[in-house]
Amino acid sequence: MLKWTRAHRIAAKFIRYASEQPLRLISKTLPSLEVGSCWTCYPVTIEALWSASDRKSERDSRRCLAMANKKELRVYNSMTQQKEVFRPAGEGKVGMYVCGVTAYDFSHLGHGRAAVAFDVLYRYLLHLGYEVIYVRNFTDVDDKIIRRANETGENPLDLSNRFCQEYLTDMADLQCLPPTHQPRVSDHMEQIKDMITQIIDNDCGYVVDGDVFFAVDKISNYGCLSGQKLENQRAGERVAVDSRKRNPADFALWKAAKPGEPSWESSWGLGRPGWHIECSAMSAHYLSFKFDIHGGGIDLIFPHHENEIAQSRAACQESCVSHWMHNGHVTNNNEKMSKSLGNFFTIRQITERYHPLALRHFLISAHYRSPLNYSVLQLESASEAVYYIYQTLQDCEDTLSSFREATPSEGTEPKGKTVRVLPDADKCIKGLRKDFHDKMVDDLNTSHVLTGAFQDALKFINNHTNALKKKQQKQRQSAIIQSLSEIEKEVKDVLDILGLLPPLTSSEILQQLKGKALIRADLTEEQLSCLIEERSSARREKDFAKTDRIRADLTAKGIALMDVGTETIWRPCVPVEQEEKLPS
Repeated sequence: MLKWTRAHRIAAKFIRYASEQPLRLISKTLPSLEVGSCWTCYPVTIEALWSASDRKSERDSRRCLAMANKKELRVYNSMTQQKEVFRPAGEGKVGMYVCGVTAYDFSHLGHGRAAVAFDVLYRYLLHLGYEVIYVRNFTDVDDKIIRRANETGENPLDLSNRFCQEYLTDMADLQCLPPTHQPRVSDHMEQIKDMITQIIDNDCGYVVDGDVFFAVDKISNYGCLSGQKLENQRAGERVAVDSRKRNPADFALWKAAKPGEPSWESSWGLGRPGWHIECSAMSAHYLSFKFDIHGGGIDLIFPHHENEIAQSRAACQESCVSHWMHNGHVTNNNEKMSKSLGNFFTIRQITERYHPLALRHFLISAHYRSPLNYSVLQLESASEAVYYIYQTLQDCEDTLSSFREATPSEGTEPKGKTVRVLPDADKCIKGLRKDFHDKMVDDLNTSHVLTGAFQDALKFINNHTNALKKKQQKQRQSAIIQSLSEIEKEVKDVLDILGLLPPLTSSEILQQLKGKALIRADLTEEQLSCLIEERSSARREKDFAKTDRIRADLTAKGIALMDVGTETIWRPCVPVEQEEKLPS
C-alpha cells in the first residue's frame, strides 16, 4: 500500500492546476522532484506523483510526469511506413543505434545532417526523462579507407583514426552531444567473428576460398524494410558479380586477406569483415539483439540496413528493432550531395565561413525526413536568425542585470509579496510550451519550431525590454522583470533541447557571428572601421551620395550599418545580392 506523505497531500492540492504551472513550482514543494525548469507539468495522477516521490529519482520523476502528457511522442517507422507512438521495450530506458561515418575524409553536410537529426532525438528523449544508451559507430576498416591510404602512403588504421578525430571535432562544433558509446570496427573483431560463426552454424552463411558470404535466400522476409524483392534485383548493378556466390545477391560477411591490406586471424583464414556485419555485431554487443531505435541516412535502407536485418535474424531469431528511422538527403541543386558525385561541401568548409550554430539552425530548418537543399542564401538566413535570437537575449540580459541586484529573491518583493508575471507573458509562456511540445511529439517536426510562438516570445522580450527602460510603477516594473526572466528561461530551454545553446555567453556568440560575417565580406575589423569612419566624415560634410554608396557596398557584403545618434554601429545581415558559389 502506498504511503501518504506530506508531499503527496500537497501534490493533491496542486493537482487541479498542475497543467498550468511550470514543473519547477511543483519541484519546490515536492523536493524529490529535482528537475530542470524546462519541464511542463500536464495533468497527472496521484499515483504517478506517489510513485515518483517514493523512488526519489530525478529521472523517474521526469518519466512519471512525461507519461501523463496529453500527447505522446510519435515517430515515423520506416519499417511500417507510418507514424507510431514511441514506446520503448524497457520502462524509462531507450536503446538507440545510429550508423556513423566511414572515416577516410572530412565529413560533408550529409553526415552533419544525420548527426544533428539524431542528436535532436537524443536530446528530446533525455528531456522526456528517458535513460538513453546511444551508440554511434565508426567504420575504420573499409575498401574506401584502404584505397585512400594507398594514395597517401599512410597506414589505413592511422588514416581512419585521424579522420575519426576530425569528425569528433566537427560534432563538437555542431553542439552534438557525445553518444554513450562510439565503437570502432577494429576494436570489435571478436564480436564480429562470433556473429559470423553463429550465422554459418545456422546455415545462413558459407565459406568460399577464405571469403564468407551470406545466403540471402535463407531469409524468408528479405526485403521487408526496403521493399526490394530478390527476384527483382539485377546482378552487377551495385558490385561486380562473383561467380562463386550461390545467389548474385549474396553479400560478403568476411573478406579474405589481400597483400598490403589490414587483416585479422579467423577460423576461415586471415581477412577482414564486410561492411554490413559490423553494425549487426556492435549493436548486439551494446544493446542486445532487441532494441528500440536504429537510425541512419535514407540511403542506408538498402542494402545496408536490409542486410543488417537479415544478418541479425540469422544469428538470433528473436532479433528485433522496434523503430527504424531515416533522415533525408542534403541536396545541391536538387541532386543528392555525396563524395562519389563530387558535389559535396564539408562541414569544415562551411564552419570556416559560417558559425556552427548557423549551420545547425540550417540543418534543422526542414523536417529530418525531407530533402534539404543546400544554398548560400539559406545559410545566410540561418546566420541572421541566430544573430537575432542572441541579440535579443543579450539585450534582455543587459537590461535585467541592473535590476537583479536590487531584487532580493526571484519572484518576490521585499515585503514578501509574490510577483506574478504579466497576463500576456503568462499567455506567451503557455503558448511557447504547447507549440514546442506539439511539434516535437509529432515526429520531431523542427521545421517550424523556431517560428510562431518562439518568435512571439522573442518579440515579447524586445518590446518589454524597451518598456523596462522607461519609468514604471514599482509593481508593474517587478512584473515586467519577472516576466522577462521567465520567458528568457523558456526560450533558452527550447534552444537547449534543439542544441542551439552552447556554453558561451550571448555576447561571445554575437562576437563570433560578427567575426564570421567579416570573413565572408573579406574584410578585417580595421578595414571596416576605416569605412565606417569614412562614411561618418561624409555624413558630416553632407555628402549623402557617398554615405549611401558605402552603406550599399557593405550591405551587398552582408554588413548592415545603423546610425544611432552620432555613432554608427554594424551587424551581420543577408547580403542583398548573394552569389551561389562553393565556400573557399
